[in-house]
Amino acid sequence: MNTDAALKFLIDVIFDSYAFIVLARLIMQLVRADFYNPISQFTIRATNPLLVPLRRIIPGIGGIDLASIILLLAIVLIKVLLLSTVLTGSLPNMIVLLFVTARECLSLVLGFFTYAIFLQVIISWIAGQSYSSAIQMLHQITEPLMRPVRRFLPPMGGLDFAPMIVLVALSFVRILLSTQS
Repeated sequence: MNTDAALKFLIDVIFDSYAFIVLARLIMQLVRADFYNPISQFTIRATNPLLVPLRRIIPGIGGIDLASIILLLAIVLIKVLLLSTVLTGSLPNMIVLLFVTARECLSLVLGFFTYAIFLQVIISWIAGQSYSSAIQMLHQITEPLMRPVRRFLPPMGGLDFAPMIVLVALSFVRILLSTQS
């Protein structure tokens, strides 16, 4: 029994870590984050071995990197297949497989933004107004989610409630996803 839990943990860590890096690259491209930022350079170097050959087959459309999306879906699909095979000894039917893969991808995106916002909040408490490439990257990634909330609810008395509102919304969607299991 513990072997199954340990194997599930190992598969989750390996596949989710790489999927997280691919997702980071995709999001950084979408928000047009600084290409020369060290974090961008890391994600590019980590994902290029699989993305460069894939891009020869799958071109981007309208500024959207379809190869990154396909790679992300493939990583999550392989993870779901592995987990299903290892833990149940059988493959799920195709509809269940596609549903679980889509749910896992959406959960990964929600988790990515949740972590990014938490990091940004913690850094703002510790580092305040200092500048670093990591802080700049977090701002570029989270600002598309924060901007609409800030328009509706601007900072009051020097306090920015946008991160809290966005985190509540992200948590709400994650709870909805988890109840649909």
